[in-house]
Amino acid sequence: MGLTGPNPYPSEREAHIVLKDGSTLHVRPVRADDGDAISAFLDRISPESIVFRFFGVPNLSWVINWSIDVDYADRFALVAETGTPPEIVAHAAYIRCAPDQAEVAFLVADAFHGHGIATTLLAHLAEVAARNAITSFVAEVMPANHRMIEMFRESGFPVEVRSSADSIEIELPTSLTPEALARFDERERAAAVAAVRSFLEPRSLAVVGAGRHRGTISGEVLHNVLSSGFNGPVYAVNPATDTVQNLPAYSHVSEIAGQVDLAVVVVPAQQVVAVARDCARAGVRALLVISSGFAEAGEAGAARQQELLDVCRTAGIRIVGPNCLGVINTAPSISLNATFATRPALPGSVGFMSQSGGLGVAIIEAASKLGLGLSSFVAVGNKADLSGNDMLSYWEQDPSTSVALLYLESFGNPRKFARLAPRFARHKPLLAVKSGRSAAGVRATESHTGTLLAESDVTVDALFEQAGVIRTDTLHELFAVAQLLTTQPIPRGDRVAIITNAGGPGAMCADACQADGVDVPVLPVELQQRLSAFLPAGASVSNPVDMLSLATPDDYGHAVQTLINSDACDAILTIFVPSLSTTAAEVAVAIRKVAQARPPVALAAVFMTQEPPPDELRSADTQVPGYEFPEDAARAVALAAKHGRWRARPQSPRQPLPGIQLERAAALISAQLADGPAWMSPTRVSELFACYGLPPIGQTGTATGVEMVVGVANDSNFGPVVACGAGGPSGELMRDLAVRLTPLSELDAHEMVRALKTFPLLDGYRGAAPCDVASLEDVLLRISAIVESHREIVELDCNPLFVSPQGTALTGARVRVAAAPPLAPVPSLQA
Repeated sequence: MGLTGPNPYPSEREAHIVLKDGSTLHVRPVRADDGDAISAFLDRISPESIVFRFFGVPNLSWVINWSIDVDYADRFALVAETGTPPEIVAHAAYIRCAPDQAEVAFLVADAFHGHGIATTLLAHLAEVAARNAITSFVAEVMPANHRMIEMFRESGFPVEVRSSADSIEIELPTSLTPEALARFDERERAAAVAAVRSFLEPRSLAVVGAGRHRGTISGEVLHNVLSSGFNGPVYAVNPATDTVQNLPAYSHVSEIAGQVDLAVVVVPAQQVVAVARDCARAGVRALLVISSGFAEAGEAGAARQQELLDVCRTAGIRIVGPNCLGVINTAPSISLNATFATRPALPGSVGFMSQSGGLGVAIIEAASKLGLGLSSFVAVGNKADLSGNDMLSYWEQDPSTSVALLYLESFGNPRKFARLAPRFARHKPLLAVKSGRSAAGVRATESHTGTLLAESDVTVDALFEQAGVIRTDTLHELFAVAQLLTTQPIPRGDRVAIITNAGGPGAMCADACQADGVDVPVLPVELQQRLSAFLPAGASVSNPVDMLSLATPDDYGHAVQTLINSDACDAILTIFVPSLSTTAAEVAVAIRKVAQARPPVALAAVFMTQEPPPDELRSADTQVPGYEFPEDAARAVALAAKHGRWRARPQSPRQPLPGIQLERAAALISAQLADGPAWMSPTRVSELFACYGLPPIGQTGTATGVEMVVGVANDSNFGPVVACGAGGPSGELMRDLAVRLTPLSELDAHEMVRALKTFPLLDGYRGAAPCDVASLEDVLLRISAIVESHREIVELDCNPLFVSPQGTALTGARVRVAAAPPLAPVPSLQA
């Protein structure tokens, strides 16, 4: 019989999983009262599937009792369910058959075969089994059950297969290998892409609450859908009228005879849940909720949003919103504008996601004004379901998108973002504005490290730095960089050449470039001679190249081409100030003609004129980004060059560290937790550090060397954050700190140390012997390993430590433990 006592996994293992097609199922541990539901489930299983599962036709009562007979440790089972009321569509269980081994089995309703349900349930079972000291699963499969055999082979777990006359035995470990994790990540990406396609590539849609008149949100949404030329049926739902904007009106979505892929909801908040239930009955897959009055509107709104989410998850419906502007896809094959924006978006190659709906309207207009075309636009609003992580998965595979822009107000799952963003950024630039450069949300801390991190959003900076995200401080800056990256190659290096017809702006541009981290080198003598051969007498050709006020359009074109041919620079900035001898348009044409050959050098043009940069910078197949001020162009080039450096750095897989005693360390932490959450005693800290091969604490000899501090604070959203910085009062005053999210790679540790302003002190400053920097990097890697393996460590300080030519010495260390802090929910397990 099933366990009648309390379920030790009620909320931890209860979740919504995302299937291959982007829909969802509710997964939970089996309960003692599930007998009737299991019986109904078995009634829907084909005889063939029953035989495959049980090697024959078993007694129904026995199967029901077996299915709910669990103790949540040695016997554990999960069910997946969908619909209202919920129906079980899958059952998965393991039963311990040896001290470290369990037999595993699955049964999935025939209608749900091929959706990846068994694979996902296997991962859930494996995680629970591993916690209960079960290291391997075995399964006995009939030879003709090809689908189940293939599931195990394709699961990502390393599978061993043994054949006998009447069965195939499969054995696999319960721990995920890197290869298995990669496969699950790939499945997760595929599910996210399918979910986003439901919104950006629907075959049909209905506007629920469609307004009859322009000038209202509901009226503008329907008008925009129709005027954009959407390539599919459009249905209007409004029970108060017979026709809406020349379309027949339906009272409910469920009355529509045709299939509705996407429902755009523009009704009062109190009616949205009822609309969602009606859409569930109609088989709608995606709900775009523009209506406001949800989590942004206080406790009542938050409760309403949770009810909406529950209804949609039960039905397998995905949500964008609520409280959002809508979505746009400018692809000619789709032509979708389901927003209430006042002007259509200019088609292009930029994917844009905004959390703010009001800002989204301004973004669409500003992008069009700058000639920055959008491939697609999504305003996610309250992010009840789909978020920026899902958009990245979609845009990564979308051939129409070359650059992604994000306006973020908060992170739903930053650790997942940290996995997705680097993969995306290695193929397509990813830019972000993150509002609120204030406290990073680090939990209340007592440690030196926690205090340093809590005073700014260095955690967000660390995330973006590691992930290859180009962070900008303003939308103006975001657009400036996007203009460059959508039209020009990413600079191969930091060498910038400046061409101008006025010395002052050229000097300002050079200063701005160097302040932003790129170089304006003196040009080679031979190149200076080539420039002098055609420029006016008195022109300065060292860099900046000042061609004087009488410079002609041909001078601009010739100078740019000469610099490109020389291979002496990675980016060229041209500056034009009004002149009596030529016009801005003529100069723009000359620069654009050079750009038509697609040179490997990034070009940017500054026009310091009363009018915006000339339209002549753009043609049907060529565009050079135009700026009004040198500083804007310099900043854009500097950020693009920084991204180029990130792409060029070698990928550094994390290597296992020798000498780790994980089990002993876990026992030490458990002993401390048994005494109560607190700072560990010095003796226990020393023993814990010894388990991870860290230097002994307090044995410093002369205690000489460069004083440093290394520590960890546990961020409520980002997880463990490692900091390394200069120690002592001077280091604290300078705030010389490098921060990274765990887990650290060898390259992360290498870059952290060299990012410090005081790194020269470690590298032999003023003739001193260089310190053993490798030993400091090793400390960082081992500290990262500790907090990654033991989430009960909420604060850790190594302060001070001293780095000398002989190595790294710890003179003091503190560790505080508590119940493992929860991280943000993982969308692979939640819708």
